Amino acid sequence: MAQTWQREDVTFELIDARAKELAAKPYEAPARDALPEWMRNLSYDQYRDIRFIPERALWAAENLPFRAMLFHPGYRDRPPVMVNEFTATHLQRIRVSEAFFHYGPLVGPRGELPPDAGFDGVRLHALLNRPDYHDELAVFQGASYWRALGRNQRYGISSRGLAIDTGADGVTEEFPVFREFWLRKPAPEDPVTLLFALLDGPSCTGAYGFIIQPGDDTVVTVRAALYPRRAVKRFGIAPMSSMFWFGENSKRRFDDFRPEVHDSDGLAIHMGNGEKIWRPLANDSGKLEFSFFAVDQCAGFGLLQRDRRFAAYEDGEALYHQRPSLWIEPTSDWGSGKVMLMEIPAGNELTDNIVALWEPARTPQPGERHEFSYKQHWTMTEDPAGAGGRVVATRTGLHDWQPEQRTVIVEFAGGSLEKWQGDPPEAIVTVVGDNATKVKIQGTAVQPLPDGRWRVAFQIAPSAAGGKLADVGPQELRCCLKKGDDFLTETWAYRITP
Repeated sequence: MAQTWQREDVTFELIDARAKELAAKPYEAPARDALPEWMRNLSYDQYRDIRFIPERALWAAENLPFRAMLFHPGYRDRPPVMVNEFTATHLQRIRVSEAFFHYGPLVGPRGELPPDAGFDGVRLHALLNRPDYHDELAVFQGASYWRALGRNQRYGISSRGLAIDTGADGVTEEFPVFREFWLRKPAPEDPVTLLFALLDGPSCTGAYGFIIQPGDDTVVTVRAALYPRRAVKRFGIAPMSSMFWFGENSKRRFDDFRPEVHDSDGLAIHMGNGEKIWRPLANDSGKLEFSFFAVDQCAGFGLLQRDRRFAAYEDGEALYHQRPSLWIEPTSDWGSGKVMLMEIPAGNELTDNIVALWEPARTPQPGERHEFSYKQHWTMTEDPAGAGGRVVATRTGLHDWQPEQRTVIVEFAGGSLEKWQGDPPEAIVTVVGDNATKVKIQGTAVQPLPDGRWRVAFQIAPSAAGGKLADVGPQELRCCLKKGDDFLTETWAYRITP
């Protein structure tokens, strides 16, 4: 495979300097015809019939704790990425070679394989679930996307390096790409693996460093330095994409044998002032929906999969109960900003339709350097924000005999509620937003349930006498349980279209 080592010390500062230099030049889009025609014309089935040979993985021959496998270039209209390997003193380019891959019978006749063609992505493996087998740990493939796994998890939610103009009015979303990777060769005793990436796009360049620590929760420490080339409308930090088709709170049902189908069931936010917010996901309105949560100092946010019961999904193939949550923990000062949630209407489970990201209050401008860092927790934990009392159910209904009163049920459990004694806690229910004055909250009741849950029930009705729910528009609701000034639970946040 004719790899050649060169003496060079690879550091974050080196990649940072590359990103800064790149930002000073006009953007050059990757040449779409750089690959040979036979690779560009591969069908889906043909591409899947090309498999990396595990024994040829980087570092497999030396039985090191981590291994790297590479994706064959071709099939999709994605620019190949360059991949490098480095040690404390040396660097080498990993060149494409047929020796890396097994070509199945569906591939058919093949032409040349240019050694400088690059790869379609990188897959890292580690001793995650068994001491004698290197499981998949993380995959970097497509634009600036990556996914990771903790112990006994299945791939679900995705992360990416940067979101540009996602959901912004009047502009097209931009997907910058990781155009080059540098993988550090691990030492025999290394508990983590390290890699760097160079980001490039029409509007921004950037340097990224990743430290990946496998475990029950796999933790990815991310450091990024960004250099905007031009002004943008939305600058999304730590973005993530997931899928929500329907769940137990859905009014819109589909003809499917499963009770729920989703990779994530809610957005959690830990405010800097200690308040925790839980926003159940929805796919009911049939239109694009946005929710924004202003935060002076973000202590964490993420899309979570809280329901871990197999019976909630009844899917023995997709195993949605084993899909990880992704929790973001800032490790630098992000300043003020807002968490954005975008919900795209979906008629099936085949595409990601949920996006969450952090948008700084001040959008970085061309010529500036913007650095931030955070930890990703790919976790099965129900409550990474440490909320204590958590929302465990959201239910709504409308009776024929009360057509202008929608009943809403919110159920909480955990924390100090588990051993509650004395009078019931106080329910705080509010309506926020532009339509808040059009409805009134009535009939609020707090009820303990036999299994330790606490139920808050209330109705929303038009505030005007003789008004119609159909005329009041979407309502943004909040609900929590308190004792005096103390919050006993996270704050339930929800949009309802009466």
